[in-house]
Amino acid sequence: MRILHTSDWHLGRSFHRVSLLEAQAAYLDHLVDTVREHEVDVVLVAGDVYDRAVPPLSAVQLFDDALHRLAAAGVPTVMISGNHDSARRLGVGAGLIGRAGIHLRTDPAQCATPVVIPDAHGDVAFYGLPYLEPALVKDVFRAERAGHEAVLTAAMERVRDDLAERPRPTRSVVLAHAFVAGGEPSDSERDITVGGVAAVPAGVFDGVDYVALGHLHGCQTVAERVRYSGSPLAYSFSEATHRKTMWLIDLDATGAITAERIDCPVPRAIARLRGRLDALLDDPALDRHEHSWVEATLTDPVRPSEPMARLLKRFPHTLSLVLEPDRAPDAPHTSYAQRLRGRDDQSIAEDFVAHVRGGCGTDEHERTVLRGAFDHVRVDDGVREVNR
Repeated sequence: MRILHTSDWHLGRSFHRVSLLEAQAAYLDHLVDTVREHEVDVVLVAGDVYDRAVPPLSAVQLFDDALHRLAAAGVPTVMISGNHDSARRLGVGAGLIGRAGIHLRTDPAQCATPVVIPDAHGDVAFYGLPYLEPALVKDVFRAERAGHEAVLTAAMERVRDDLAERPRPTRSVVLAHAFVAGGEPSDSERDITVGGVAAVPAGVFDGVDYVALGHLHGCQTVAERVRYSGSPLAYSFSEATHRKTMWLIDLDATGAITAERIDCPVPRAIARLRGRLDALLDDPALDRHEHSWVEATLTDPVRPSEPMARLLKRFPHTLSLVLEPDRAPDAPHTSYAQRLRGRDDQSIAEDFVAHVRGGCGTDEHERTVLRGAFDHVRVDDGVREVNR
């Protein structure tokens, strides 16, 4: 069976206020062409179909058109909701849409009810694990703790129990939206850390033939049978070095896999440039970036005059300007943003407590309270967005 593994479409997202709708439409054209050209049997979308819980109408129309074309091609599609999606909204009409071969899996309670698709060698069971927010699904899975590893372990136990009841040899594929240990994140993924723990071990998914992951935006192999397809487009400058692709997976009669990367169209190259302004404007080696989307980090000790206007003359698609003067980290003029760069909310809060106490830091109990507060706010924000 030939499987096309995709994820993280983020329909409706922009890139530094530049609309990506045309680029996303071009990607979906490419996806449908790839399905036909490579005679794909099943398309997988491992979450984050939309960029937010209530997407703009233009994104919904793009999604609707893609579903119609996939259904018209007669290729079954299995997709799950991600942490950016509203599971309830995305799942509306799932039963009816399923009759057209588009299988939406957005209900955590149904994770052990697979989409079964046969080929010449027997059945392949596709299990969809939508994004599992631990605080919201802990009771559904009767997990001992409200953490990602606990709820994913409980969900996979149900998957393995169902698979054990099926006739052999039934091959198996799991779609999941999670941060799995060994994956490399970028700046454009929403934080899903719970209790100070971000990643779950890949061993949680043992016992199935292939795991199609979503959430991280870089295409990568966590283990031979556990892979991220990554996002089809770059959604932050941290993805400047990414090669945006989809995985073309061949699953043979024994459950062995072979994998090939299929490149996605690039609407415009992106570049991160760093240095003093005059050097960036004069360096002939940078000619190749004159038509790229550019993030320029200026290291001039003193802020240059009209830096953006001058950059735009050479790099007309400059979208981001960062000022990082060449100074020691503890220099008196170092900006607050520079001092906080790369630090998470938890560590910033702990340092604030130490500051107001005159240097006395937090103890373990206080750190646990802070983690609980941040987790509560994150979950509450997500629930409010979905229920708007």
